[in-house]
Amino acid sequence: MIDSYRTMRAYLRADRVSRGGADGRLKIFLFDPVWRFILLMRLLEYLINTRKPALLRLPILFWYRRLSVRLGFSVAPGIFGPGLAIVHYGLLVIDPTTRVGRNCRIHAGVNIGGGAYFVDPAEAHLHSPRIGDNVYIGPGAKLYGPVVIGDNCVIGANAVVTRSFPDAGLTLGGIPAKVIAEGGGGERVLKGAPVNGDAGAPGAGGSSTSG
Repeated sequence: MIDSYRTMRAYLRADRVSRGGADGRLKIFLFDPVWRFILLMRLLEYLINTRKPALLRLPILFWYRRLSVRLGFSVAPGIFGPGLAIVHYGLLVIDPTTRVGRNCRIHAGVNIGGGAYFVDPAEAHLHSPRIGDNVYIGPGAKLYGPVVIGDNCVIGANAVVTRSFPDAGLTLGGIPAKVIAEGGGGERVLKGAPVNGDAGAPGAGGSSTSG
């Protein structure tokens, strides 16, 4: 959860490393719209979670939503832990009550859906996916409902996940998804946020809920 300016900077540092852009911060800000989106998302999480005045939040929210439309993203603040790598711009739709852990690498065409718009809002979080640390989500993958994905898993391109796979190190593929390999260690992600809970990578799997 981003609950301080220091924590926000740590999340952004982890995000930058996970995307392979540890250096050249100004360059990636100017020439990489996906990085600008991630930066605005983290800033908005910070402003919401620390209850900053609406006068500060609204301009960032406007810029964030405008850039979301441009990139084809429907992603609310507060979904991802540190170390997020959105690889390309293009269609990306995620239910706002989904929670994803550290070091997620996610490709275009992914749709992660829950029941946020069809159930009592107080229970919406019970109907959306929970995804662990160091998970790779391939192009076109779909995840629906209250599924649980364990740490260090790979969800293959165009896989459709409709049930839980809580064990660590699985590779999933197919429609519906099934286990096609075991024993992975999250090799397909760059780990900008260590999973040992040290001060360099604050937050657990999934950030705070947006307001």
